[in-house]
Amino acid sequence: MRGSEFGFREILRDNNLVPNSSTPVILLGGPSGSGKSYLANRFGNPHLPLDEFYRQISEDGHPESFPRTGYGEIDWDHPRTWNQHAALNAVDELLRQGCTQVPNYSIATSSYSGHREVHGTGGPIIAEGIFLSEVLEPLRAKGINVQAYYVDEPALLTTIRRFIRDVSERRKPVLFLVKRGYALFRAHGADRETYRAKGFTIMPKAQLKKLLAELAATHA
Repeated sequence: MRGSEFGFREILRDNNLVPNSSTPVILLGGPSGSGKSYLANRFGNPHLPLDEFYRQISEDGHPESFPRTGYGEIDWDHPRTWNQHAALNAVDELLRQGCTQVPNYSIATSSYSGHREVHGTGGPIIAEGIFLSEVLEPLRAKGINVQAYYVDEPALLTTIRRFIRDVSERRKPVLFLVKRGYALFRAHGADRETYRAKGFTIMPKAQLKKLLAELAATHA
């Protein structure tokens, strides 16, 4: 029975119906400002930015309203403001077909301005974003061999770095950024433990950088 199941799986793979599990897939989770994008962009082959799959503000209230924060704004740190299904499909497509379409998402306007292609070039595929605790289990359920890491940086350093970046890029009004930053600072420890509970390896950024460099070198 095991032999026939293996043969059936090979037929599916030959017909491009299951992901190519030989390509390394790495998830980098962690708070905004922890350095996920930097690591993925430097060592990913390709870098798959899953925060681009935020829902557009035009979807708010159609049919359901987005979650709100305690200070009355849309809670862009809640996974319901993010299109998990589309993000999972992007990983799946990249493994099956070698390329996928990613939205060009503007944080300032909470909307898309077209799409771009991301091409797989042998791996490792490094996907990063603030909602990756939501995708590890579904990816593994698809039979994809995934390594998952949480970029562990001090809460205060992450908060300062995030605020400087967001203000310089004019991502949102400053008052919103201050309120959001304080809320994320308070939630930092609890969020890290959520990632740990969902199967992510908690690793300091410097150590993770070394690990990813070694992995990328083996696939160069």
